[in-house]
Amino acid sequence: MLDSGELAARWWKWALSAPSGRSPVEDTTGEHAHWRQPADVWFLAGTYGGRVVRRCTVPTDRPLFFPVLNTQRLSPGFSARPWRIETARAEAHLNGIPLPLREASSKRFWSYGPRVAWGLWSTVDPLLAGDYVLSVKAEAKTGGFWVDTTYHLTAVAPAPSRGGAADA
Repeated sequence: MLDSGELAARWWKWALSAPSGRSPVEDTTGEHAHWRQPADVWFLAGTYGGRVVRRCTVPTDRPLFFPVLNTQRLSPGFSARPWRIETARAEAHLNGIPLPLREASSKRFWSYGPRVAWGLWSTVDPLLAGDYVLSVKAEAKTGGFWVDTTYHLTAVAPAPSRGGAADA
């Protein structure tokens, strides 16, 4: 598994790559959760603030990686310091059990220009098949920004890949 700073950069590239109307971050239902998921990890989207409830299916063969509170900015020239949000509250729970959060900053990465990212992130090991509730709540100390996201997750084993000769 990559370190959290590398995953944060990958997550932002993923989130910024989606066009408006198909963005997992804009999505209020979970309909676009599958957008261009990588093969080694499953990204769950954050929000632009406020309350969101999403339902989606995740594979049982990949860890989940998601922000609790995060930010990114353009980083031209010599400045590679990310913006950091002073946090009043940050928590994530899976089926009511608290998840560890990790603060991570990315190195400079490219997505519509050079960028850097910061955030409080969480990782969940691959889930067993079944239904789960993931709750994410965070609040910035200033500015009134807050998130309250609930994911209703159904973990399913991925379909076996079909290789070799075509069926007769």
